[in-house]
Amino acid sequence: MGVSPAAARMLQRLAEHHGPLMFHQSGGCCDGSSPMCYPVGMFRLGASDVLLGTLEVDGIEPVRVHMSASQFEYWKYTHLTIDLVDGRGSGFSVEAPEGKRFLIRSRMLDDSELEAFGLA
Repeated sequence: MGVSPAAARMLQRLAEHHGPLMFHQSGGCCDGSSPMCYPVGMFRLGASDVLLGTLEVDGIEPVRVHMSASQFEYWKYTHLTIDLVDGRGSGFSVEAPEGKRFLIRSRMLDDSELEAFGLA
C-alpha cells in the first residue's frame, strides 16, 4: 500500500485541522468506490471490514486504511496507492471542501509480493 506525494501533503494539512485520520474503502459504484477519509472515531467500522495497513506520512500519526471484506476479495491481488486529484466527490470525506478528492490507483502484485503475502 502506498500514498502519492500529493495525497501525503493533503493528509498532513487535514491532520492539522482534524487530528488523526483513517480511510475506509467500500465497494459500490460512483463515490462509493472512492476511499473516504475521516477523523479517527467518526466512522464506525463493521465486523467484516479488513485492515489493509497503514500509511506512513511525515509529521502525522499513521493513517489506517480499511476496506470492506467483499471489496478486499476483488482487490487482494493488487498494490493500492492512495492519490489525490482535482474535483469534488460527494459524501463526508474530509478533503471534499478543499476541491480535491482521494482516489485509489492499483496495479497487480508481482510474483515476489504475491509470495510475501502468501497468495502465490
